[in-house]
Amino acid sequence: MKRATTHLPRIPAAPSSIQKGIPLKQLLGPDAIDCLAHNILLVYPRFDEASFRGGALAGLDALALMQRGRHIAAVLRQYLPNLYRHATRILLASLTPPRTEVAAFGLAEFFYLPHSFFIADYGLDPKYNGGTDPFYCSMHALYALTTRFTSEFAVRPFLIQQQDRTLSQLMAWTRDPNPHVRRLCSEGTRPRLPWGLRIPALIADPAPVLPILETLKDDPSLYVRRSVANHLGDIGKDHADVLFAICERWLRANPSADRKWLIRHAVRHPAKKGNETAIKLRVAAR
Repeated sequence: MKRATTHLPRIPAAPSSIQKGIPLKQLLGPDAIDCLAHNILLVYPRFDEASFRGGALAGLDALALMQRGRHIAAVLRQYLPNLYRHATRILLASLTPPRTEVAAFGLAEFFYLPHSFFIADYGLDPKYNGGTDPFYCSMHALYALTTRFTSEFAVRPFLIQQQDRTLSQLMAWTRDPNPHVRRLCSEGTRPRLPWGLRIPALIADPAPVLPILETLKDDPSLYVRRSVANHLGDIGKDHADVLFAICERWLRANPSADRKWLIRHAVRHPAKKGNETAIKLRVAAR
């Protein structure tokens, strides 16, 4: 078995933003698979690195980025311990150090997309965990992942299948000191998150998630407040009355300049379409 030549986990180099003519799927190519094998081997010497590489590369060329993430996750399951909690412990031990700064992640962190799919695909059903409920193990994994990449995609199946307990956990995380964790609480619950599964129950009724937005509306991080504004914009696509009522109420409560910016950002799309209420809100929030 080939052994790792360095003793630190790593992720492949990648540009900080999308480059013209370079498909995003290349972010999960052979280099990423090499890094993943390297990182796991550091903490799990029994890992069959060669077989994993062969399986991960098989059919990879035909797959788009998100498909590659799910494919690599499925191959990981073949070569990690059978019990989800044991496999997840290895994956978490193989992560690079967490981040606490508020700057958004770049493209290199898409390296962790297979980890995201691993949690989403195998972290809900007790059959992958020896019959034991894997929920809290999965929440621990989502917390760790969102400080390296994001868990906004992986948390959505939990919201769809176990809404109440997942929202309860996210509500607790709104007070976390790490801005990436707090942002997950808003971004992961967006009903129409780009690239993510839609959440039909929250599209039909956004009320269960409103306490999270209420808690985060004056967050000290613009990174988090922008997510709240985008979430409100999502709500407005299906419930404009709810969006406008929230913004009007927040304006009445002696709003700061930061909250006014959030409101202007939240109603920008209906305002561009000429909605009179949205235009008035933007004027009032100056």
